[in-house]
Amino acid sequence: MIDQDGEQAGIVSIQEALHMAEQAELDLVEISPNAEPPVCRIMNYGKFLYEKSKTAKEQKKNKKSCK
Repeated sequence: MIDQDGEQAGIVSIQEALHMAEQAELDLVEISPNAEPPVCRIMNYGKFLYEKSKTAKEQKKNKKSCK
């Protein structure tokens, strides 16, 4: 698991990870489900989606201007 600061918190149980996310008032997001054990991160999921869409729009804009 990776905490909200990007630091590895090690292998923790799901209950403990959810508790840590609740205490930080953030979301527990599964980053790499196929890894063994799966990698999760504590983050603000809404902000993550916003940044991802913003990056995609920026890349799309840059792609059009390169023609």
